[in-house]
Amino acid sequence: MQETIEIAGRFCGPPDSGNGGYVAGLLAARADRRGPVRVRLCRPPPLDTALQVRRTTTGITELVWADETIATAAPAELPSVTSRWTSFEVAQSLSRSYPGFRRHPFPGCFVCGPDRAPGDGLRIFPGPWHSGHVVAAWIPDATLGSGDGTVLPEHVWAALDCPGYFAVAADGRPMLLGEITARLARAVRIGESCVVVGWRIASAGRKHQVGTAIYGEDRRLCGTAVALWIEPRPALQSLAPSESSLEGITVHAA
Repeated sequence: MQETIEIAGRFCGPPDSGNGGYVAGLLAARADRRGPVRVRLCRPPPLDTALQVRRTTTGITELVWADETIATAAPAELPSVTSRWTSFEVAQSLSRSYPGFRRHPFPGCFVCGPDRAPGDGLRIFPGPWHSGHVVAAWIPDATLGSGDGTVLPEHVWAALDCPGYFAVAADGRPMLLGEITARLARAVRIGESCVVVGWRIASAGRKHQVGTAIYGEDRRLCGTAVALWIEPRPALQSLAPSESSLEGITVHAA
C-alpha cells in the first residue's frame, strides 16, 4: 500500500508551500537510513494536499504530487562538522538583533517567521555573531514532541534550515532551499535550552552553501546540516529550483 503524507498549513515556509527543512525531515524519516540523508527539493511542496511517497529500486525515496516530483531523498555522506559554540544566554542576547525583525521575505515561516506566536512557530531568530556566523536561542515547546519528551525529527530538520539562510542573506533577499543534507546526533528534549548556529561555507553566483548546527544544554551536538540556497532569477522568483538549477556548486561539509 502506497504511503501518503500531508504538509499541514502550520508548517509553511512561504505562505502557500511547506517549509523546506520540515518537508525534508519528513521525507528523510522515510528513507530507511540511520546515517545522513540528502534531500533535494524540486518543486514547492503544496500544503494540505495528499502527497505520495515512492521508493525506487535504486534506493531513492520520492515525494510526488500529480506525477510531479516534489522532493527526493537518498543516503549521503556528511563528514563531522566543527562549528563555533556559545552559551544560550549569549545566543538569546544576539537573537534580539535578528535582521528578520526589520525585513523578512516570509514573516509567517514556521521556523523563523517573526509573525508566528509562541507555541505555533519555532521562533528561531538568528542574529549576527562573528566570522560569517549567526546564532539563535531555541526552546522547543510541547507541540513539537513525539510523546517521549523529545522533539520529532522533522522539527529538528526544520530548525537546521533557516539559520543557514540568514548566514548569507541578512538583507532579506529572496532565496530558496535547493538541497539539504543532515545528520541527527542525539535527541532534542522538549523545553531544552538549545543554541542554533548557521554559517556561510561558499558562494558561486546565485548559489550559496551553508552549514548549520544545533547544540543542547550539555553543549553536545544534536544535529548538523549542509545546505544549498539559491537566489531565483528575477523572472522566476515564485518558483522553486529545478534539479538542473542545482548544478554549478559542489555541496560538501565544512
